[in-house]
Amino acid sequence: QLQASGGGLVQTGGSLRLSCEASGRIFSNNGMGWFRQAPGKEREFIAAISWNGFNTAYADSVKGRFTISRDYAGNTVYLQMNSLKPEDTAVYYCGASRYATGSRQADHYSYWGQGTQVTVSS
Repeated sequence: QLQASGGGLVQTGGSLRLSCEASGRIFSNNGMGWFRQAPGKEREFIAAISWNGFNTAYADSVKGRFTISRDYAGNTVYLQMNSLKPEDTAVYYCGASRYATGSRQADHYSYWGQGTQVTVSS
């Protein structure tokens, strides 16, 4: 029901834009978020956005470099990633929160996309 796309291979300092499109269900009343998971590591919160797009939150590691947004209908969420670093390499997952606000906690999310690989070369 959530389809993430836009990952790929990019050099250090480059940019990527991830998209997360919902289908089969409307998430316009749900907070949405992005998480990532690198090999051998826990899933890590990256960014979250409220149902109306008015409130956002970011992990300290990406603040100022990444921007989360959602379209007017609320069913597609984006993650613009700039100034990418090798440590940003991971599989990126989008999720739909059970709440109207986004959340930093993975267990607050009821639906997850399949993940998209982001690889940043040094």
